[in-house]
Amino acid sequence: MLTVHKMHLSIFLLLWGWVLCTECRVHRQGKEIHEVYKKGSRPQRQRREAHGDARKQGSPILKRSPDITKSPLTKSEQLLRIDDHDFSMRPGFGGPAIPVGVDVQVESLDSISEVDMDFTMTLYLRHYWKDERLSFPSTNNQSMTFDGRLVKKIWVPDMFFVHSKRSFIHDTTTDNVMLRVQPDGKVLYSLRVTVTAMCNMDFSRFPLDTQTCSLEIESYAYTEDDLMLYWKNGNDSLKTDERISLSQFLIQEFHTTTKLAFYSSTGWYNRLYINFTLRRHIFFFLLQTYFPATLMVMLSWVSFWIDRRAVPARVPLG
Repeated sequence: MLTVHKMHLSIFLLLWGWVLCTECRVHRQGKEIHEVYKKGSRPQRQRREAHGDARKQGSPILKRSPDITKSPLTKSEQLLRIDDHDFSMRPGFGGPAIPVGVDVQVESLDSISEVDMDFTMTLYLRHYWKDERLSFPSTNNQSMTFDGRLVKKIWVPDMFFVHSKRSFIHDTTTDNVMLRVQPDGKVLYSLRVTVTAMCNMDFSRFPLDTQTCSLEIESYAYTEDDLMLYWKNGNDSLKTDERISLSQFLIQEFHTTTKLAFYSSTGWYNRLYINFTLRRHIFFFLLQTYFPATLMVMLSWVSFWIDRRAVPARVPLG
């Protein structure tokens, strides 16, 4: 009985020792795996060390050019000193009239309506003037370009289209407005506009008529004593797209003129004219109107060759 008890005790001790050895081996292997994972393989360690050295030395990939817009010294409103001036008044207020040059690029002549006596045109309207209040220091004489947000904070010419019925500035995907300022204060103000304006037409010679329409540009508030409006490059200030065409008209000529407009209540204003001449396509009306009408008249004559007693034949033909 004692021998059996000793055998059981020996077996229990052997099993316990085997369990302890297994646990120690598993713990040692886990510790080695953790160390290998922590240190990584040799290529991994080399890449990790190289990456660390690159971060310390300043890798060209990680280097970024400084964002100058974050510097208060280069903030546009401070650089242009917008808060230091009153831009509700024109440049050189109280002095001679400020010259404002204009040039136009016609993008499309969309439609001509004889019923409403108007036309629709899309164009790029550009203004040029000098405002010394916007001058800024520059070492490379490089201009600064802005979008429509700055336009609301400075003085811009108050142009409008005389005799216009509808007009709007394109706003897809943002307002189509551009402002460019030179270091000496010269300003370029450009916007893309679609305008529908009145055109008095004479149809006494229709369809052999020729119509002359004009788009007129003028300052709303400033008379010729305060603002001198002129075409920047004369007749070359007007550019047109060669692909502009209309179904019923042939565009013969685009040209510019300048006149003075007088209002009894306010005075004299400079007014710019974009004139264009349209000649109607006679071939279009030959196919659409005259040829079908002539054919119908000729068909009606056939009834004269039918016997007067053939009433059923004459009635359908009529």
